[in-house]
Amino acid sequence: MATIADRVGALDCYSLEVTPRDTDAFAAVVRRLPPRTEVFIADLPNQDPELLIAAAVRYRNAGFRPVPHLVARNFASAGQVRDLLEKLVDEAGVERVFVLGGDRESPAGPLADALDLIEGADLQARGIREVVLACFPEGHPRIAPDRLQQALEAKLAACARSGLDALLISQFGFDARPLLEYARRLRARGIIAPLRAGVAGPADADTLLKFAAELGVGPSRQRLKERPAGRSLEQSPHEFVEAIARAQAEEGSLRIEGVHFFSFGSTGRTIAWVERHRIGSGRA
Repeated sequence: MATIADRVGALDCYSLEVTPRDTDAFAAVVRRLPPRTEVFIADLPNQDPELLIAAAVRYRNAGFRPVPHLVARNFASAGQVRDLLEKLVDEAGVERVFVLGGDRESPAGPLADALDLIEGADLQARGIREVVLACFPEGHPRIAPDRLQQALEAKLAACARSGLDALLISQFGFDARPLLEYARRLRARGIIAPLRAGVAGPADADTLLKFAAELGVGPSRQRLKERPAGRSLEQSPHEFVEAIARAQAEEGSLRIEGVHFFSFGSTGRTIAWVERHRIGSGRA
């Protein structure tokens, strides 16, 4: 009979998210993660694009696969998108980008959402072969569920028309059930893009509750609230990921290929958890 460690370790891959200036995260990744692991690099509001480029180059030169965020509403012009993509591809060998709409109240330029960027940036011609898209099993604080679904399907269709592969990454959660139900609904609608489950890395309860409220994590947040304040959630990734791995082993049609860690500044603790549970090291 498979052990919990066997089931978790059987997931195909994982990725994790960092910020461009986080030198501690870079040191932890280089020292402890296998080469070619995907490292997603956040594009923070009002951030100089050169920071994103420099971080992508740094991770690529260290042997990892950088996946920078492209936040549509942060771009002041189409030319800024073009210039950033050119540098990311030419200098950092970027092939995958995480395309997001962004939370700015008003766009900085002509792009209102992720679909505008996918349709207007000519990504494939600039060297991008895969687009990563966010999905929201527990809803979004400002967007109705039917609009979320319509937007996701429109973005997937735009990727297909452009010859781009697509990968879905979910918002992080604390209870696997909403994610699994969401995956079943996607597959029932004929959506076959692989899904990577967003999961919070080990952190204290207060930190996770803060981010959960900001990012619209809904029903599964109650699971976190039931824990004593300040208690370490070292086991929370274990429970969540084990449930995902077990479901994927039983229902291959879910196409949950692995997990994506939101470490919230605790990259070292997240990597320690990955090492203990032997998740696969990456995609081809």
